[in-house]
Amino acid sequence: MKLTFFGGAGTVTGSKILLETAHKKILIDCGLFQGLKELRLKNWDALPMDINELDAVFLTHAHLDHCGYLPVLVKNGFSGKIYCTPATKDLTKIILLDSAKIQEEDARRANLHKYTKHSPAKPLYEVRDAEAVFSHFETFETAVWHELDDEIQFKFLNSGHILGSVFVLLKVNGKIILFSGDIGRKIPIILHPFEYVDHADYLVVESTYGNRLHESVSIQHELLKHIEHTFKKGGVLMIPTFSVERAQEIIYLLSILNRNGLLPKIPIYLDSPMGVNATEVYFSYPEAHQLSREDIERMSATVQLVSDVDASKAVVNDDAPKIVLAGSGMITGGRILHYFDKYISDAKNSVLIVGYQAEGTRGRALLSGDKELKFFGAYHKIGAEIFKINAFSGHADQSELLDWLRHFKKPPELTFINHGEPHQSQAFKTKLRTELNWKCTVAQMNHEYYLG
Repeated sequence: MKLTFFGGAGTVTGSKILLETAHKKILIDCGLFQGLKELRLKNWDALPMDINELDAVFLTHAHLDHCGYLPVLVKNGFSGKIYCTPATKDLTKIILLDSAKIQEEDARRANLHKYTKHSPAKPLYEVRDAEAVFSHFETFETAVWHELDDEIQFKFLNSGHILGSVFVLLKVNGKIILFSGDIGRKIPIILHPFEYVDHADYLVVESTYGNRLHESVSIQHELLKHIEHTFKKGGVLMIPTFSVERAQEIIYLLSILNRNGLLPKIPIYLDSPMGVNATEVYFSYPEAHQLSREDIERMSATVQLVSDVDASKAVVNDDAPKIVLAGSGMITGGRILHYFDKYISDAKNSVLIVGYQAEGTRGRALLSGDKELKFFGAYHKIGAEIFKINAFSGHADQSELLDWLRHFKKPPELTFINHGEPHQSQAFKTKLRTELNWKCTVAQMNHEYYLG
């Protein structure tokens, strides 16, 4: 058997891992590269393999950096099945359509305003390419073994990262290879916590926060603090929001603050078609989260959901104080940029970062203290205050990762550390060697690893 990392190695984006057995070629995750231009350009490169020889794709979850390359894969000839959970299928459809629409709109805007070196600018894929993926999905429930063929069985286990997210276990001729995907928090806000695993012969584990611990603070208190601060200035609080999981978590926390009479009397908007659709998917899988019917009703009453373009423009142009949740979470595109265009230069307004910001993204630039931000073909002065809630994370920190690994009855023969920036992965490798005495290596892009 052989593993090759086509993404998610030395970076937190573009996750793609090829597993080759004697008779099958299987891709675990099929994500887009995001952030740095040198990474984004990789999305236009052909995969270093014959896609016609690819038998199947397994998805750990529906985030764009794990599923966003699927339309390119199908457009270039993939004809096999995409295996995932029912919730992951539903969310992936929403995310791929949104990604395609944003790319089409970005290309249209770049051509219209002539701020592109390409003539014409083209999207990586279009809506019709995203729709072509849907017939390839085949869904399976978690916690039981399923047969792929006589040689390979697979099982999904809840990873607690987003709705439908799973660890993927592949059993090949009796050897178990475990792919962690992204691992959630030990005590999530609205999801069920991740499941423990006690055995794998080979392990691929993420390291997004392999070198740090999350702050132990009240997220509700921090959220309210920034809301009250911005309200006292008479400003707009803009929250760039990941439409899947983070949006639902924030709405839930806002509903609790609202129920307790702590929120100022200002409107709250979720201005994101994808966020609105993803929220509806959450509500349709009551067994997959901890929200009660009463929780859902309170969430629906707290936030105004905005999908229509004209309604979005009206909210943007209304200068009254408000709280706006809008995508994208790393400010790489989406409706949040229209709010930035109107409000980012004014000191009375605030931006609240509530998630990981990959290197090379506008979100990382804000956190780094940049004084200008480029979007819509121009530079915009940053006058608004920038805040971040570090405890807001869907990824396990170092201690939570170690807690999960300590439940293995014996070390895997080899552990591959991936999905982390280099210093994070290297620090986690050192931690595993010193504290658990595990044999491990940091995965390298396009490197082939042979398994015994």
